[in-house]
Amino acid sequence: MVKEILLLGDKRLYQKSESAQMGKDLDPIIADLHDTLMDFRIRYQAGRAIAAPQIGVGERIIYMHLDSPTVFINPELEFPDGEEMEVLDDCMSFPDLYVRVKRHKRCIIKYFDTGWKKREMILEGDLAELLQHEYDHLDGILATMRAIDNKAFYMSGEII
Repeated sequence: MVKEILLLGDKRLYQKSESAQMGKDLDPIIADLHDTLMDFRIRYQAGRAIAAPQIGVGERIIYMHLDSPTVFINPELEFPDGEEMEVLDDCMSFPDLYVRVKRHKRCIIKYFDTGWKKREMILEGDLAELLQHEYDHLDGILATMRAIDNKAFYMSGEII
């Protein structure tokens, strides 16, 4: 079911999520994340991933859909080096705003899949940025909180 995406300023976005529990039926949450992401894509022609807190679910789940879906349950991020990159970050929780932030250029994400099998991905560039952004949602951190300075905000159509 398509859920309402919480918008910037909603206090629930700033809360740290709890670990998802093995044995709990996560399928309804995952279906809601899928439906909500696909609906956002239709409306905005954008959106590659969504975190459970963005639909008001305080569990550590990220749903990513590129060519096929990937579900990250209780993910953990590691950074193999300190190299960073500067990016314009956008978010479904503030769809017309872009924020200039620094992210790690590379990361390793360790997580459980929907069968509770341990997985690991090594990411670089835009996918590393994407998963860092979504992971931040699990900790109650928004891109606006990572702005490189107080002039790092742009409305869509005003990016230079």
